[in-house]
Amino acid sequence: MNPEERWTHICALDEELLKGGVILSEWCALIVREADTAFAAGAHLGAILVAVAAIETHLRAEESDSGRPRLVDLIDRAMVPSDLKSDLHELRRYRNRWVHVDDPWSDQELLAAPQPTDAELERMAFFALRTLRRTIYANPWV
Repeated sequence: MNPEERWTHICALDEELLKGGVILSEWCALIVREADTAFAAGAHLGAILVAVAAIETHLRAEESDSGRPRLVDLIDRAMVPSDLKSDLHELRRYRNRWVHVDDPWSDQELLAAPQPTDAELERMAFFALRTLRRTIYANPWV
């Protein structure tokens, strides 16, 4: 997909998933725009990482407790459907694999054949953008 097709995909997600209105903090809106921009540019890993940051920011805004709960706890307490919680945990675990690389020098497979990793990152970027929107649109106001 080229950037224009990716922006069209983002708009299609909004059309499909937004039922009513949504209120986001300015921080969350900014981070969502950055995730969209990374996705449209084909920066798959960047889109994933920033989408998870937007999800966390949104869940923090929805959380009434003070303090700084971990993302895993925010997901567990979120008022969203259980299938969305499962997808959020899957995305969180995937993000953690990239943010907390166990052995950065174990890169022979990545060097020898980067295409499978690139394809996986692209697939997960699509998943991340959909999961982000499902999260921020989960509790619309009408």
